[in-house]
Amino acid sequence: MITELNERSREIFRNIVEAYVETGEPIGSRTISRRLSVKVSPATVRNVMADLEEAGLLYAPHTSAGRLPTDAGLRLFVDGLLELGNLTESERRDIESRCAGAGRSVEALLEDATSMLSGLSHCAGLVLAPKTASPLRHIEFVNLSPGRTMVVLVAENGIVENRLIETPAGLPPSAFVEATNYLSARLVGRTIGEAHDEIMAELEAHRAELDELTTRVVESGLATWAGSDTDRSLIVRGQAKLLEDVTAVAHLEQIRGLFEALETKELMLKILSLADNAEGVQIFIGSDNQLFSMTGCSMIVGSYQDSQERVLGAIGVIGPTRMNYARIIPMVDYTAKMISRLIG
Repeated sequence: MITELNERSREIFRNIVEAYVETGEPIGSRTISRRLSVKVSPATVRNVMADLEEAGLLYAPHTSAGRLPTDAGLRLFVDGLLELGNLTESERRDIESRCAGAGRSVEALLEDATSMLSGLSHCAGLVLAPKTASPLRHIEFVNLSPGRTMVVLVAENGIVENRLIETPAGLPPSAFVEATNYLSARLVGRTIGEAHDEIMAELEAHRAELDELTTRVVESGLATWAGSDTDRSLIVRGQAKLLEDVTAVAHLEQIRGLFEALETKELMLKILSLADNAEGVQIFIGSDNQLFSMTGCSMIVGSYQDSQERVLGAIGVIGPTRMNYARIIPMVDYTAKMISRLIG
């Protein structure tokens, strides 16, 4: 559609969106006429704004108010008119310093990167942690309390994952040692997917040779780690930043709905998983997707990869639809690439 707009209409539309990003307020024709590089009367601007509204790119929140871009208008702006900015040297150093650090787990790296993105962008930062698809280097069961056990997996690519599982109360320490030894002998050097069916068949055939309680520990741990994408870890930081621009009670309720979705995480995981098969930064604006359709929010997300360029997960931000796309898109892109280099 952008090619259907003449040069003057594109210039007026671009200034409307940029003014909206700056202020969040409806923009009037007189304000736009003063922003244009070429002198155009407010009356002419009003006529162009009327055409843009008819095309579904603008709307009037009140009868006598100025205009705001629709979600479709923002999408058109991002896809066709947005001029991306460059990160400052200070921002690059900040991202690099927060992501750097030898000896940390991947989860710690991702948590720091998510908090950093939230701080720099003034949005909520989020990351989809990687699936354990690499061969394993180490597995261990750690008894935390009666009925609660932590499984620790270290992959050959350096990724460390911890999961809590439920185990029968009253298990002796020997059951966890036996479970650790049993799975270590069969999993180290292989992926869980490669070994899962074989181990389950062996458990069934030799159940009598392995203590019953140990068998239950092994089965619980294996089932947890062989789960689907919905078992992947979602890290969210800076949710409160989504409330900074909220003024109307209705908007507050919409944001609360988004918080509930983040808590249940099912829809978010589905959206973030779209980045698994996409190159570069993906941008979801308002009604582009079910999760944000009623919240007035957008998401910018980029995937990160291992040294074989296999997608491991995604990192990005959620913020108001009037977020500074020109600044935040390169920020997310640089962070995703930095994580890829560190993990790779």
